[in-house]
Amino acid sequence: MANRLAKETSPYLLQHAHNPVDWYPWGEEAFEKARAENKPVLVSIGYAACHWCHVMERESFENEATAAIMNEHFVNIKIDREERPDIDHIYMDALQAMSGQGGWPLNVFLLPDRRPFYGGTYFPPQAVYNRPSWTEVLTAVSDAFHTKRADIEQQAANLTQHLENSNQFGMDAVNDLLPREEQFTAAQCNAMALAILGQADKEWGGFGRAPKFPGTFSISYLLRYYRMNKDEAALQQALLSLDKMIDGGINDQLGGGFARYSTDEKWLAPHFEKMLYDNALLTDVLCEAWQLTGEARYAVAVQETLGFLERELTSPEGGFYSALDADSEGVEGKFYVWGEEEVMALLGADGPAFCAYFDVSRHGNWEDVNILWVPRPIATVAAEQQMSVAELDALIRRSKPRLLEARAKRVRPGLDDKILLGWNALMIHALCKAAGALGVEKYAAMAERAMNLVMEKMRRPGETPAFWHTYKNGEARYPAFLDDYAALIRALIALQEVTGNLAWLREAKAITNYVTAQFGDETGRYFYYTESGQEDVIVRKKEVYDGAVPSGNALMAHNLWHLSIVYDEKGWAERALAMTASLGQTVMRYPTSFGVWAAMVMRLVQGEPELAVAGPDYLERMKELNAMYLPFKVMLGADNDVEDMPLLQNRRVEGKTLVYVCREYRCERPVEYISEINNLI
Repeated sequence: MANRLAKETSPYLLQHAHNPVDWYPWGEEAFEKARAENKPVLVSIGYAACHWCHVMERESFENEATAAIMNEHFVNIKIDREERPDIDHIYMDALQAMSGQGGWPLNVFLLPDRRPFYGGTYFPPQAVYNRPSWTEVLTAVSDAFHTKRADIEQQAANLTQHLENSNQFGMDAVNDLLPREEQFTAAQCNAMALAILGQADKEWGGFGRAPKFPGTFSISYLLRYYRMNKDEAALQQALLSLDKMIDGGINDQLGGGFARYSTDEKWLAPHFEKMLYDNALLTDVLCEAWQLTGEARYAVAVQETLGFLERELTSPEGGFYSALDADSEGVEGKFYVWGEEEVMALLGADGPAFCAYFDVSRHGNWEDVNILWVPRPIATVAAEQQMSVAELDALIRRSKPRLLEARAKRVRPGLDDKILLGWNALMIHALCKAAGALGVEKYAAMAERAMNLVMEKMRRPGETPAFWHTYKNGEARYPAFLDDYAALIRALIALQEVTGNLAWLREAKAITNYVTAQFGDETGRYFYYTESGQEDVIVRKKEVYDGAVPSGNALMAHNLWHLSIVYDEKGWAERALAMTASLGQTVMRYPTSFGVWAAMVMRLVQGEPELAVAGPDYLERMKELNAMYLPFKVMLGADNDVEDMPLLQNRRVEGKTLVYVCREYRCERPVEYISEINNLI
């Protein structure tokens, strides 16, 4: 028997459609039932690639006896956090206020009016490690709901007040009279670099101890800081982090693509799910490392990551799927790991050297099996195997396809095939960056194709440029959130830079106007996560923290600043400055948690070249500029004068293609060849 989830499109919700639990999707029907029957509501939030979500489903939600308790005493709602991040943010905040911790699955209990009063993450079927069993929790919560209602109402009121108060950040008065160079200083940039380096693992790269996440915003900050200050320690830490990840088990050594995080400090054993957004953000920063150093390994890592994207996460229509699961056949990592005998049987005489290079042994390097990784330099292994580096390199190159072919016959991990607007926009941006940095036309074509899908299938009907959050099987749903719009505007800016098509910038401007009208807060400074008029959440939250993905507010600060230069919109520039200034102290103190904001501070301190390219060969010149490491720039190009963009007005000289380097609209003498502008930039 299927429950009410059978009509949903989310792969995660469909996984639960045949549970004996009478699951409802989030919506009025469930809360009406809770009010009518005077029952608490259980909201259980997870996502398709979440290992512990699957464990709790197997142990509890598929258990008839447990389901009977849930159905009798609760109205049960299942949510995919990637489909409804707005709801996830609210109840995760509530859980962290209650217990000081968070994670998924998130199981939270609500009153019939949607206010939370109790919650937790994973609960085992039997009490262990000081954790009560799931059935004990259910019984205790149901009992308290009916016998201690006043206490529960008070707890719900306190938590809801806490959620309201958490929006009060960044309200400190900003001294608008201070000139920009006094509000944002090189000393602040130095302090942030020191704080990031203070958390760095100097041996294995990355930041903090295990579990280790990629930390792309911090790595990117250090690369840009090196460019600004020639600080060798910053450069070495950034490159060490990328090198160790590229060589680690977190990077799929055969098929490309990075897993979400490493469970150990050496990047050996990942949590095997592969998310679209991580691969987008790592592509961004690998492109910067390649532009800065010219070291081929970074370009190769980009190509392998995007090869994985094209092969495994691209839909027939050109959009990008969300994730690959960690588990196959119910076992985490099973698809990716190897036994020594299996490798030797496939590779024959090449086997011993391959195993030495990738650390494959009989007893295994992880739970009796082997994760392929490269803990030692190729020269060391080659000498040991009495080969030249070139011979060992050739052996590895011919061996990988054989293992990949064998792996393809295994049971594949589950695919989360919904297309999310914000994550697609992050990947479109990464593809544009790769097209520019590596000069590969195909990446720009992939980016444009995905953007066309977004514009055709995810745009809401009507005059305004409003969008849907998720798309699957020809159906789009849920109004888009701030993150979606902010990432989309940024992707449109990047797309114009690699295609030279100014229509993308005009689209970015229209969407920015929509966001300021629909998402802006009362102070006219920050933006809410949900648009005005959304009825089904108890609070409108504001998010500023740069977590696994950039915060929508941080991206909007960059977007407003960039577009203020393109369109000479003073109000947008002032808003970007105020947003950044009023969070300034927090960003300085915790730059690893506010990495995209930290980059904004650096952007304002450094200033950026405004590059206007005018003339018949403007696309060629833009390509040459894209190849350079210019992390902050505004670049426009056209063959004719463009009325609505001040930087492209009155620039054309018959028969010539000229590049103008300007700062705050003051331009140097135009040049014809990119080689001449290096010193100007």
